[in-house]
Amino acid sequence: MIKLSYSKEEFARRGNEIYSTQVRPQVEEGNHGKIVAIDIETGAFEVAEDTITASEGLLKRYPDAQIWRVRIGYKAVHRFGRGRLL
Repeated sequence: MIKLSYSKEEFARRGNEIYSTQVRPQVEEGNHGKIVAIDIETGAFEVAEDTITASEGLLKRYPDAQIWRVRIGYKAVHRFGRGRLL
């Protein structure tokens, strides 16, 4: 149950790299707009309609998961203000 700590930059880099190279090809089709929670240590992931459900599903299988979240097909998970998610 070792918790590794990463800088925010390294955490994001690892999460984005795993999503781009391993997860995206498996989840992109048919899941547009859903959330994928990714453990940046193992590469395990969970897809769900929202961040809480995706994260809880992943934590059930990997209690020590260090979770990076991505909204499939978008650049951001959440929108702030009046702009659109792209």
